[in-house]
Amino acid sequence: MSGSLLVKNGVIVTSTGIQRLDILIIDGVIEALGRDLRREDAEVLDAGGLLVFPGAVDEHVHMRDPGLTYKEDFETGTIAAAFGGVTTILEMPNTLPPVDSAKILREKRTLLENKAYVDFGLYGVLHDSNIDDLPEMWMEGAVGFKIFLGPTTGNIPAPSDKTLIKAFEESAAHGFTLALHAENYKLVEHYTENVKKTGRNDADVYPDSRPNICEEEAVSRIILFAKKTGGRALIVHTSTNEAVSLIREAKMRNIKVFCETCPQYLLMTREAYRRLGTLVKINPPLRDEKDREALWDGLRGGIVDTVGSDHAPHSYEEKTVNNVWEAAAGFIGVETLFPLILDSALRGLIPLEKIPLVLSENPARIFGIYPRKGSITTGADGDLVIVDPTRENTIKADKLHSKHRLTPYDGVKVKGRIKYTILRGVKIIDDGELVNEKMGRFIKPITRDDVTLT
Repeated sequence: MSGSLLVKNGVIVTSTGIQRLDILIIDGVIEALGRDLRREDAEVLDAGGLLVFPGAVDEHVHMRDPGLTYKEDFETGTIAAAFGGVTTILEMPNTLPPVDSAKILREKRTLLENKAYVDFGLYGVLHDSNIDDLPEMWMEGAVGFKIFLGPTTGNIPAPSDKTLIKAFEESAAHGFTLALHAENYKLVEHYTENVKKTGRNDADVYPDSRPNICEEEAVSRIILFAKKTGGRALIVHTSTNEAVSLIREAKMRNIKVFCETCPQYLLMTREAYRRLGTLVKINPPLRDEKDREALWDGLRGGIVDTVGSDHAPHSYEEKTVNNVWEAAAGFIGVETLFPLILDSALRGLIPLEKIPLVLSENPARIFGIYPRKGSITTGADGDLVIVDPTRENTIKADKLHSKHRLTPYDGVKVKGRIKYTILRGVKIIDDGELVNEKMGRFIKPITRDDVTLT
């Protein structure tokens, strides 16, 4: 699609400040920013009284396509993303088959290009058998590589330290980012066995099966490998105060380690298991209040670089098992990511300028798709989310757009309401309605430079 869109009178929110500007988008790309812009052939969107953010880049989604589409598929998942103000998603590789070769990456790309309502990148996965395939997958367009150090959906085995150090060496040589699920596999097995011996199978006991030490040990190892090799790591779904402290120290020593957390770790503690049961079974588990506070402090202080959804859908039957050991881990989140963080800002927990930083700019920088994605600058794609900060909205599970609408945020009131989601200058969400067809494109990394975050 092509054409011109002129967004007038909006209050533009970027990581560097807030100002009233017009935005002119031509053929999908931001052509100009300024006051009183005009173009005769442009569609005009009056954003008076509204806040304009760069479209969110959710670097952590599991859309389950191919192979697990009874949980979610790329059409329903990317529609949910669009309704949530997410214009670019980075899709995790633990589908069936796992994305562990350039051939499978090409096949997955071809399959998903015909289903996407928003733009997307694809991770490859690392295990002991495919370490030599990483450069070819990177050249094929992998946005980065996911490494599961702990047990997770798909049962992808954790790589050996030999493989892990080689992956960090490849990261340093080629400039890609490794995204790591940081839990020590053997420690998780040990503590899980101990808890099961007590005979308990209620959700409230689940955090005891994966205590903080499992994450702390893995994060320590990641930092050491990054230090020794110069490789680049994003620790995903960070959940503990110990991890935040370790990452803070690593950043002070200029080690290339970045930190992602998720709304669930910012907004809930293990107390939620008593109220919501297996619905909130996730990996890593919900933690204590001291962990939640450390994550907020890290977010405010620049230690937490990104907030991703870890969108991880499962069927109703998989999530409503009373036995926590049999229930699936994970829940949907791509549609609620932006609204929950926007609400936090409008309530004064973080400045508004933090939103474009952690939801757009930083993830785009970390994975080499900035400034095309994640920014409101000339030459960038015209991806915007425009919100009415004066409106309140209630998250309702039955109004979400994933295949299985199981969310712990059902009934939660949030400040702010998404008015428009715009992808490359085209409105895809207009006042709560999907107004365009599938137009998502595959996104390759466009820069391979070292990453410097603001």
